[in-house]
Amino acid sequence: MSEVKVVVGGTMEEDAADLLDAWHRTEQGEQVLAERVLAFESFDGLFKVLTGERFRMLRHLHNHPEPSISALARSLGRQYSRVHADVAALQAAGLLERSKGALRATADRIMADIRL
Repeated sequence: MSEVKVVVGGTMEEDAADLLDAWHRTEQGEQVLAERVLAFESFDGLFKVLTGERFRMLRHLHNHPEPSISALARSLGRQYSRVHADVAALQAAGLLERSKGALRATADRIMADIRL
């Protein structure tokens, strides 16, 4: 199962501690390079990338990869131009990919780490 960890908030000190933790785990032989993390300074930053409609799109693509943006727009009952913009944003964030003739979600699970 592939996972993406979403981190919201935190400080530079916490980021440095996370880096140091990954370093120590690597020294102990644990593979940490495969971990995927998307970090956002705030909820506003997260919600600019992962809106309700984009989350719905990811869930749909996880269960039903689509051959094109047009097919995806038809399946979701949405305008092509809006779906195209959402695909571009999710692709830039690494949550969606175009491969082997299909659009699909890049993870089976998104985990959240929300820091105060």
